[in-house]
Amino acid sequence: MRMGLVGAGRIGAAHARVVRDHPLVEGLLVADADPDRAKQVAGDLGVEAASSVDELFDGVDAVVVTAATTAHPELVIRGARAGLPVFCEKPVAPDLDGSLQVLDEVEGLGATVQIGFQRRFDHGYGVARAALRDGELGELRRVHVVTGDQAPPPAEYIPTSGGMWRDCHVHDFDALRWVTGHEVTEVYALGANRGADYFGASGDVDESAAVLTLDDGTLVTLQGSRYNGAGHDIRMELAGTRGTMVVGLMERTPMRSAEEGVTFPDGEPWPNYWHRFLPAYVAEIEAFVELAAGKRDNPCSVAEALEAFFVAEAATRSRAERRAVRIDEVRPR
Repeated sequence: MRMGLVGAGRIGAAHARVVRDHPLVEGLLVADADPDRAKQVAGDLGVEAASSVDELFDGVDAVVVTAATTAHPELVIRGARAGLPVFCEKPVAPDLDGSLQVLDEVEGLGATVQIGFQRRFDHGYGVARAALRDGELGELRRVHVVTGDQAPPPAEYIPTSGGMWRDCHVHDFDALRWVTGHEVTEVYALGANRGADYFGASGDVDESAAVLTLDDGTLVTLQGSRYNGAGHDIRMELAGTRGTMVVGLMERTPMRSAEEGVTFPDGEPWPNYWHRFLPAYVAEIEAFVELAAGKRDNPCSVAEALEAFFVAEAATRSRAERRAVRIDEVRPR
């Protein structure tokens, strides 16, 4: 199978390496809005560089989209219309209207499109999901989720990122749905600007908190930061009537105990999301190659991904309007 990858930035280059090494892949063609960057990545990996995106779409069996968020809708729809299986990094689009347009096109064509929510492939999240379904934790009563970046993204990334809720916490929302098996019905979100001016200049925040309600009445608390100086911190705490389990509590979790004699965690903190989730990123790309080859079902369709995006949209509106927002308010009728 001959694969194409559009978007030769940092995550694109990393994904390209995984695609290249998969035994079902016989060739890889890389394209980017900057042809020189595509040549650089292709040269480093020993694969081919396309002179343009048009050239790439004319010569591959499936496409991986790791371009800028604003380019996602056009590239996904183009791949779907060409009859090519498509993997697209989240989000589907930078806004709700664009996301719904992609969904309509993909479902109308019966196209195969996988959206990249890598936490579905993380070992800890999988263990927690199984523990809930097996009754190990009893009846779920409370969930707490944390996403803290050690350092903020660059200033040029923020204006087109979609904001804290769509860009960052959408991962939490997808993992919450996938692990618990329940839908979010309402969210109340708050945010603050405590760091660089470029967040506020783009209408974004760098500190976040929210309270969410699931469809079974379970309460969920969330907190996030672009300035978690201790390290990259991603956790999910699930408290049930029989037990409590924490995803992301390990030697490299960036925290320390105030209790005497307690040294755990004592490992080097994770520096960023790629190091924290490298095995999951590899697994999701391997899953796409198998999906494109017709060897497995889709682990995260556009419709599935949009459920998390609806929550992100509600959180964005909640923060702006300073009120609780029900998911039904943003979900198309």
